[in-house]
Amino acid sequence: MKLYLFILALALAACASPLRKSNSVTVLYSQKMVDNRALKGFYSNRTFQELAKAHWDYVPGLVAYSVLKAWEQYPQREDYYQQVKAYADHCLQGGDTLSVGNSNIDDLAAGKILLTLYQTELKRGNKADAGRYKNCVTFLRNKLKYNHSRIALPKDGAGGFFHKAQYPNQMWLDGLYMGPALYSGWQAVFGKEAGEEDNLQSWNDIALQFKTIHRFTYDRDKQLNYHAWSATPEDPNSFWAQKSGSYKGCSPEFWGRGMGWYFAALVDVLEVMPKDHPDFKALTRIANDVAAGLARYQDKQSGCWYQLLQYDSSKKGDSKGDEILGEIHNKCDNSNYLESSASSMFTYAYLKGIRLGILNRSTYLKMAEKAYQGLLTNFIREDKSGELSIIQSCASAGLGPAKDKSRTGTANYYLCGKDVAIVQNEGKAIGPFIQASLEFERRR
Repeated sequence: MKLYLFILALALAACASPLRKSNSVTVLYSQKMVDNRALKGFYSNRTFQELAKAHWDYVPGLVAYSVLKAWEQYPQREDYYQQVKAYADHCLQGGDTLSVGNSNIDDLAAGKILLTLYQTELKRGNKADAGRYKNCVTFLRNKLKYNHSRIALPKDGAGGFFHKAQYPNQMWLDGLYMGPALYSGWQAVFGKEAGEEDNLQSWNDIALQFKTIHRFTYDRDKQLNYHAWSATPEDPNSFWAQKSGSYKGCSPEFWGRGMGWYFAALVDVLEVMPKDHPDFKALTRIANDVAAGLARYQDKQSGCWYQLLQYDSSKKGDSKGDEILGEIHNKCDNSNYLESSASSMFTYAYLKGIRLGILNRSTYLKMAEKAYQGLLTNFIREDKSGELSIIQSCASAGLGPAKDKSRTGTANYYLCGKDVAIVQNEGKAIGPFIQASLEFERRR
């Protein structure tokens, strides 16, 4: 009997292990997800995409960036690099600029891949493609730095980037991953070429974005950041914003993936930010604020996080919906649920923050390891052929604008909204899961 229990325990441990072995070969989940999903096809806001032919957008860009990171960690997988290069070349169509929206911060994020492509092609002697990649990522960085709409004086938050032109004077947590993270990558590679004064000013500008949004969205009691903040809550496009009180201008709820984008952006920027910059410590403190808060809301049983962070599964849509100008939106009784994209982003950010020394190892390592095991148990499914899927991610979520009164930012919206369906194999979950796996695998 004791022998049977011992063998059973070993079998269960093997099933739970994130590094399974088949025929004495270790199967790495980062590569398996790249092979099964990132390269074969994924969903971007419910539209199926093949990476090499995908459109220029933050979701294919996130997947491509994650594949590129997998190549950097496992350089023998040259096919990973070539797929990302094919994606970039497909989007550029032989040119060195892209058609991107007016003050649309989402349109910039995919440009992160161009930095690695530039450096790699330059080393390989391909100066023509390297030059195109450099010109394009510089175009994107300059569009953000010099032409993107900003909150203007005398408003609070002056200098903060609009999330999009159709959301005037609004900053969303999502935007920190889309714009400032690209901006910081450019500064790390090319900043010194622009001169010492410009480089310092640019890093000041990047830090300002994080300091501004944290100042206005961070709830000191709940230790979480509201999804978005508007400097003009009276504007019709900010109908969702709190009109008074300590968190005037903030959206009503704490959305998991919103904080996921934010946490990932913090560790990515701190990785490349000069450590002697005056704001390095300030951004490190913000990252630790975020880490401490999220630790409070990690589900103790699963190790993962919910779509709406401050609640568990007992939270439901109220069956009444949200009444806006006499119309009812977001009516259902759906339950809050463990969400895969946010959980993957948090796991990635904790593991990377620990590795970089931004977060305390003894405080967060065990919970980060539990989180990674939670990803495998709760969200990763393997079919009979051995192919992986990642389930239970929110398709999308946003706030307004005035023409879309259904996007209220309430709990009802995040659980019942027409655009927040629960989906699987969404690129916004695939990319972060690959990156979380890469961070976990670095520790072998």
